[in-house]
Amino acid sequence: MSDLKPATSHFENLLKEQLQRVQKMKNPPPETEFSTVKPIIVGVCWGDGIGPIICQETQRLLEHLMKDEIASGRLQFRPIEGLTIENRVKHMKAIPDDVLEALKACHVILKAPTTTPEKGGPYPNIESANVAMRRELDLFANVRPVKVPSEGLDWVFFRENTEGSYILGSKGIQVTDDLAVDFKVITKQGSERILEMAFKYAADHHINRVTVVTKANVVKTTDGLFLETAERISKQYPQVTWDAWYIDIMTAKLIDPARRTQFKVMVLPNLYGDILTDEAAQFQGGVGTAGSANIGYRYAMFEAIHGSAPRMIEEDRGKYADPSSLIRAAIMMLNHIGFTDRAKKLEMALDICGQYEQKVKITGRDNGATAREFCDYVFETIRDDSLQSRWQASSNQKEA
Repeated sequence: MSDLKPATSHFENLLKEQLQRVQKMKNPPPETEFSTVKPIIVGVCWGDGIGPIICQETQRLLEHLMKDEIASGRLQFRPIEGLTIENRVKHMKAIPDDVLEALKACHVILKAPTTTPEKGGPYPNIESANVAMRRELDLFANVRPVKVPSEGLDWVFFRENTEGSYILGSKGIQVTDDLAVDFKVITKQGSERILEMAFKYAADHHINRVTVVTKANVVKTTDGLFLETAERISKQYPQVTWDAWYIDIMTAKLIDPARRTQFKVMVLPNLYGDILTDEAAQFQGGVGTAGSANIGYRYAMFEAIHGSAPRMIEEDRGKYADPSSLIRAAIMMLNHIGFTDRAKKLEMALDICGQYEQKVKITGRDNGATAREFCDYVFETIRDDSLQSRWQASSNQKEA
């Protein structure tokens, strides 16, 4: 029989860490009130692979939209360097200490894709920068909207961001050569805050249904706690009905034309949310078209939902990368910090260029437009005085 003491000691330390985290969650910091903040500091991380290409274009659009606020000192874009895979490997940390401090000095972060090393790959198997950032800044809610009016789809996903299968993803135990164990963590406090956000969003937006997705029939303890918490939170929102689905059948029903339009707001533990939102994004044109918000009480981070696409760089196709996902994230950021009028303007322009007119098309290859050409198209559309009527006409034609 193998010596289990190292494994049990490791597990004991993990439990102690998680209990400390629970205590912190019991005393959350106050939420940032952006109407009173000047300047609002937006940290910009250009990332890896195609990241710098699509981030440069997204920032160019934002700087045009927000030029008055930048000039008046109301808003400041601050480059955050050092989140590249090369620098992370150099320090053997998902987020080097100086980079983390720079991130904490910002109010919100716009982040391009970063490379996540994997076992057997070219880089040491350090933790995902995304997972580390969500944990360090306590960005507990991953909010991903998917909207395809022509298909009758208007979904908002609330994915728990700091627990589940990912929180200890780099802290599993290789007990013996034959046995490896990973861990899944669900807490009452972590479940409460993501479920509360989902139900409140539904109530505030007059949406009468929240769908809770788990695998509680098999993963009884952790997913069971999430489901029990949903039942309790739902009682605070009698105007919102809720139902529970299992993740396996939910992936099937999301592609069922007879069922999928009935879903509105979905809330899920971490891993299930990661999988289901990638599937959902495909309806909108793929992961390259969907943005993502990572929300906490004090900080927020906005990102594309796709990866750094190293193959595109290796094949010298980086300049053809689609910036739409990061632009969608930028729209969510503008809404979050209170500039809803500018957010709507950018959203309408992106809808026109990416879903409706499509006069300049991104294909990811040299038979399509470059990121710069596509963003020039968006740039000119934003400046069109008839943007609102143009968007409405295009929307009506698409739905017809």
